[in-house]
Amino acid sequence: MPKTEAELFAFLDGLGIQTSTRRHAPLFTVADSQSLRGEIAGGHTKNLFLKDKKDNFFLVTVDEEATVDLKQIHHLIGATSRVSFGKPEMLMELLGVVPGAVTVFGLINDVAHRVKVILDAALMENAVINGHPLTNEATTSIAAGDLLRFIEATGHHPNVLKVSA
Repeated sequence: MPKTEAELFAFLDGLGIQTSTRRHAPLFTVADSQSLRGEIAGGHTKNLFLKDKKDNFFLVTVDEEATVDLKQIHHLIGATSRVSFGKPEMLMELLGVVPGAVTVFGLINDVAHRVKVILDAALMENAVINGHPLTNEATTSIAAGDLLRFIEATGHHPNVLKVSA
């Protein structure tokens, strides 16, 4: 069973990481979430769950406004071939979320460490990063440095790379 939002917050608390969370109507796209701009400060994320032909999985987290060249990104992230979007079944199996709720916080569910996480360098210039806490009915704000600590605590290596145009 995937971890719950409450289990995510308990994990973050156990690391001494402070966050703030705001509840809202379900958000399925970046366009939906832009209705909250001005209410939630910091960098807002767009998350791409990708796979290559050898079933290597990648979570690429960029700023919501970022442009990513999906035809070339495989050269940057270490994929063995061009990438495509991962299927919803694999998204649930590996990150414990459904399409529309893809989030870097889903790494808490990837206990086998099958997903390589890529954070766009431009996104990480923000003091605060915002993402869904395993549900698209809330947005959680976390300090950029604490996000890196969270990722490491899940057993993943946060790869900070320039992947956006």
